[in-house]
Amino acid sequence: MYYVNQNQIDKRLEFINWLVETIPQTLDNESVSDKAILFLAQERILHLALESVTDVGSYIIDGFLMRDASSYEDIIEILHGEKVFPSHLLETLLNLVKMRKKIVQEYFHLDRNEVYPILLELPTTLSEFSHSISIYLKHELNS
Repeated sequence: MYYVNQNQIDKRLEFINWLVETIPQTLDNESVSDKAILFLAQERILHLALESVTDVGSYIIDGFLMRDASSYEDIIEILHGEKVFPSHLLETLLNLVKMRKKIVQEYFHLDRNEVYPILLELPTTLSEFSHSISIYLKHELNS
């Protein structure tokens, strides 16, 4: 019998869905006069997205007693190995979590050009990730 904290996963999936709705507002560079504020908003969304994805991944790994993850990248690789999400999401999710060290520890020399391309892919990737998690949970918990 597994103990999967569905309540916490659901909260994070709701948050991910809110991020998906919010991201397009930060991609319209023309409507924001202060580019520094725009970049900080984009950076924060990226940070919240990667934390949400890895939080969900950790709950899945713990709940289904998968092997322990040794890094943020490993969380994504474990989920991929367990077929929690489709393979075409792997590269974008790995790129997302690889940004964590740059955003959290090396923020003072973050290459601003690295953030925007990931943000462009995030709405689709996060939507598919969230949907995949829901399908995986429904399948595994109702089996």
